[in-house]
Amino acid sequence: MTITAACDGSALGNPGPAGWAWYIDDDTWAAGGWPESTNNRGELQAVLELLLATAHRDEDLKVLCDSKYVINAITKWMPTWRVKGWKKANGQDVLNRDQMELLHAAVTGRKVKFEWVKGHNDHPLNEAADSRARAAAEAYRRGTAVPTGPGFPGDPRGAEGAEDAAGPEDGTAEAPRAPETTSPTAAAVADRVEESAPATELITVSCPLEKPAADEIVRRARTAGVTAQQELADLIARGMREKYGVQS
Repeated sequence: MTITAACDGSALGNPGPAGWAWYIDDDTWAAGGWPESTNNRGELQAVLELLLATAHRDEDLKVLCDSKYVINAITKWMPTWRVKGWKKANGQDVLNRDQMELLHAAVTGRKVKFEWVKGHNDHPLNEAADSRARAAAEAYRRGTAVPTGPGFPGDPRGAEGAEDAAGPEDGTAEAPRAPETTSPTAAAVADRVEESAPATELITVSCPLEKPAADEIVRRARTAGVTAQQELADLIARGMREKYGVQS
């Protein structure tokens, strides 16, 4: 048996209020987004969320995308990027490196086939994913509740992850909150990801930061369309490479 799903992203302004969505059927889909990001990040996040939500299933996965950038990044370019430390020929990080590393971990060991479909061409699954990604972006633009969908049955990220994906019973999430005025405690990522054997488990770490530093992390994370935790994790990884020569 094969799970077939469409993934799509949307950005109003590109960059601007952005959304992502994956769709299998009316009872099995999820969506989310950010106050500001790009269409490419929405497309990538949709695939990542689908991979994470279905990680507990043994079936093959068929992913329909209207983004050749996403398909080529995962199926053609990613192995070379990883060998080169996720750097381009000019020595700079590949675009959307944080998502690329997570996607590599999530797709490793999975039987996943990607298929390109033409966007806005009345493909039912693609249209369903597109409309949900755009609805999420529109919600962030208006500051209203985001329709996050029912998610995937048995999402392996646990009760908290499933609740975040599904939202309340009416299928919506709380309206996006205004930017925080107090600095949060810095923390790294807390999700378990599967890497090629032996498995690598990410753990949560935290540390106090002075307010200006924490505020800067939050500001840069919002600009990049990622969480403050993802931004901090990237900073830690870069610091370890530069100071210790450790490739994370």
